Amino acid sequence: MPEILSLASGYGTFLTPAVAAEAAIRSIQAGQLPVVPAAGLPLLQEAIAGRYQQLEGTSVTPEQVVITPGAKAALSLLLATVLRPGDEVLLPTPNWFGFWELITRAGGVVRELPLSSIDGYTLHPEQVRAALTPRTRLLLFSNPSNPTGRVYQPEELAALLTVTQDFPDLYLLSDEIYDLISFASKPTPSLLEFPDLRGRHLVVNGFSKSLALIGWGVGYLVAPEPLARQCAARLHATGGAVAVPAQHAALAVTQAAASVASGLVSQLHTNRALMLAHLATLPGVPLVVPEATYYVFPDLRAYLPPAPTPQAAAEQLVQHLRQAGLEVVDGSHCGAPGFVRLSYAVPEPVLHEALNRLSTALRQLEPNLVG
Repeated sequence: MPEILSLASGYGTFLTPAVAAEAAIRSIQAGQLPVVPAAGLPLLQEAIAGRYQQLEGTSVTPEQVVITPGAKAALSLLLATVLRPGDEVLLPTPNWFGFWELITRAGGVVRELPLSSIDGYTLHPEQVRAALTPRTRLLLFSNPSNPTGRVYQPEELAALLTVTQDFPDLYLLSDEIYDLISFASKPTPSLLEFPDLRGRHLVVNGFSKSLALIGWGVGYLVAPEPLARQCAARLHATGGAVAVPAQHAALAVTQAAASVASGLVSQLHTNRALMLAHLATLPGVPLVVPEATYYVFPDLRAYLPPAPTPQAAAEQLVQHLRQAGLEVVDGSHCGAPGFVRLSYAVPEPVLHEALNRLSTALRQLEPNLVG
């Protein structure tokens, strides 16, 4: 078997921005590192709040921001704070595979809300209304979506909120960690741009995807102040503040966010075009063109081998690709058996070879092609 090439990683191959490294080094060289509150370095909280204050209709305060050891920790804190044992979390699918375990560990129960590639993964308000029950505590979605790259625009979020406002005890949690890696004509909107009269809007973000702080372990949550205080207290009790040099690095890229993110998007353009063009040549592969993230989520169901269940067939397909020397994310783990998540945030020569291996492996399965 050839050496495995991976298009499965959730991280790019970006270098740490120079401004971040320099800021971290300066903080170390300045003398003894300060002990900061569990909620985070006040300067970083202020900078993040300031970022959202620039958005229309948004009035985030520093006290609403909690800096966490990665975005996954931010999700975990919010879920553990909001959910009660047995509470349901409505999760539109396909979605990031990590949500299921995080929800379960927090005592929640996942209820999937399947979206369709046929209409571009539209989140229909009435579909949401029909799926909500008295036990639904939280609606969790990602914008942009991982793995589909779908961006939900302001008018779509506004329509969704006309439904959720009829459920006063329902929390909305938006994972916006890919918000600056966008190829859409308009920026990705934040849930924080919309009125939150009942204090139920929650946002998670971080620095490893859009701002290239890979391996630095810094994320954050934004929540109504009472809930943010509860999350900070939980963080204090179970760990403590994120390392100060890492927070200074995060502060530096927050202050330079526009230039850092645009540089990453510029780097990704060629690979994105390469992957989309290659997938367009594969017979029987419908594709929703992603508007954001650095993933493509092609539909390979036409190539599924016979199997007792869609999940088993998808597992066999992914294993076949691995035997061809290609590692991908099985869409079954995202709630979409027969789809695969492919990252193009890899060196261009690696992507060329990986796509060639994909074509070769699928060609071997063409007898299974439907239609």
